[in-house]
Parts: sequence; C-alpha cells; structure tokens
Amino acid sequence: MIQHLQRMSTEYIVGEDRIRLSGEVENAASVVIWLTRRLLERLLPAVLNWLEGQGVDTPYSEIMHSFAQQAARAELTSQTPVLAVAASSVWLAQSVELGHSEQTLTLTFRGAEGQHATLVPGSKQLLQWLSIVFDVCQKAEWSLDQWPAWLRENGLPDKQKAVMLH
Repeated sequence: MIQHLQRMSTEYIVGEDRIRLSGEVENAASVVIWLTRRLLERLLPAVLNWLEGQGVDTPYSEIMHSFAQQAARAELTSQTPVLAVAASSVWLAQSVELGHSEQTLTLTFRGAEGQHATLVPGSKQLLQWLSIVFDVCQKAEWSLDQWPAWLRENGLPDKQKAVMLH
C-alpha cells in the first residue's frame, strides 16, 4: 500500500549526516524517511528541471523563478513539526521515482524492503520544500554548487529557518 504524505518536516541530523523526512500519513500515522546526500544530489537536478520547465523560457525566466521562490518563502508559516516518534515506520530511501504532468510533480520515496511513500506538492509547496532543503544543505555544510542562482540568492530569513513544510 502506498503511503501518501499529508505533511512533512525536513531536518538535517548531524549524527546521521543525513536528512530526516518525518511525514504524517493517513490515520495520523507517521513515517521517517532518511535521505542521503548522494540521493539528494541525484534528485535535485530532476526536480529543478521540472520546475524550470514550468516557466516561460525567456531571457527573464530566471528572474521569474526568483520572484516565485521569494513569494513561496514569504508564505511559509510556522506549524507544529511532524514528530519522529518511536512507533514510526523508519527506513532509508534507496530511490525516488518522479512522476509528472504539466502541472504536478509526484515524488515517490522507495526503501530497500518495499516501503514507499508519495508526496504530491503543488508548485508553491515544492518551492517551499526546496527552500527548506537548501537551508538544511547549508546547515550540513554540503556543496551548494548544483543549486540554481535564483534559489541560492533567496536564502531563508533567520526567522523562518526552523519552519517545516506541511
């Protein structure tokens, strides 16, 4: 059975040197998905390519993406984070399948033992999640080379650095 992520908190865990995605699925159950740097570095270009394809391809498209990113960040609101509780299903993502249509990107995280959870964010939520992941990568001191300028130049304001995507 596919678990659909309703809300998700994203944070870097120093002791694991990984990103922990704590998600709330149906019936208020929770799942913890560990995301490695290596998998993120493979996922990021595909997500960014899809996002960049959403805008009009003009000399001004980078500016348009920058404005959309700023607007998405400005709308981030503080919510109670999804907690990684002991009863959570916990697994390491081995792959992420991307499904997409013209308006929607679907991310299906898959584990080694058949686990999977799907996230279907809207464009604004995807931009917000990318902002959070970018901030997490900065905190982890991971390379930011593959992040586009329109995202790097719009770093999260200090007051929003602890905000989680829901």
